Order: sequence, then C-alpha cells, then structure tokens
Amino acid sequence: MKIVIGSDHAGYELKEAIVRHLKGKYEVIDVGTYSERRCDYPDYAIKAIKEYFNIGADFGILICGTGIGMSIVANKFKGIRAALAYNVETARLSRQHNHANFLCLGARQLSKDYAIKIVDEWLRAGQEGGRHKRRVGKIVRLEDKVFRDIDYSKI
Repeated sequence: MKIVIGSDHAGYELKEAIVRHLKGKYEVIDVGTYSERRCDYPDYAIKAIKEYFNIGADFGILICGTGIGMSIVANKFKGIRAALAYNVETARLSRQHNHANFLCLGARQLSKDYAIKIVDEWLRAGQEGGRHKRRVGKIVRLEDKVFRDIDYSKI
C-alpha cells in the first residue's frame, strides 16, 4: 500500500512521527515539509495530491495546525475525499461511510500517540457498500459535473 504524506511547519513533528510509525508497514512517500521553518499549507497539500495521482497512491495524509486548512485545499480536487478527524471513530467512519482517501489531522489538537491511533484505525477501516456506496457515487457524479473543465497541471 502506498501512502503520500505532507505537512506544513505546524504539522512537521507529527508528520515525522507518523512516517516513522508507518515505514516498514507501508510504502510512505513524504513530500515535506522537512523542517519547522514557516511555510504555507496549500503548497504541501497540492504537492501531496499531485504525487498521489502521479504514483497511483492508495491514500494520503495531510497535517497542519488544525487540519482544517489542509482539508479545505484537498477537497478542491476532483477524486479527493479528505476527512478531518480528531478521534478514532470519525476517522473509521470517514473510510467506511464516505470512502475518504485522504486523512487530515491537526497537530496542535492531538497528541502524537493518539494521532497514530487515528491513522491506524483509518487505514484498517474498509469501505462499506450499500447506501454508503450509493451516496459516494452521488458525490462522484457531482464532481464530474463541477470539475470537468479544470486543468490541474497549471496549479
């Protein structure tokens, strides 16, 4: 399984802890940032999403101070269903019910240990079918209408 991970400066330490935790279990592609030097979260969200599509990754994880900024940016892209999770249950449900392919975390909101529990639960959870598949299908069809003429290569 391939997982792309990116953060801004506020999420750097948590990103590093998650990368260490996941290495050896999964193929982890770290797109930065690589220090606590101040940077802009949209740059790393975009970088992670481009890499996700370029390599055909299975999942992505984005981290900033609250996770909110990363989730807003990520959900601007067709095919991305980014879920902001502050607890294990919402992380699991985002995969089961919403088929989330990106997890967004707030480094200033979570301890490293709890964030790792959230990541593990999110990666373990499977997609549920039935009514959830039907609802996600509606999102995909909406994306097809809204995003049909966007050229992401110019971002």
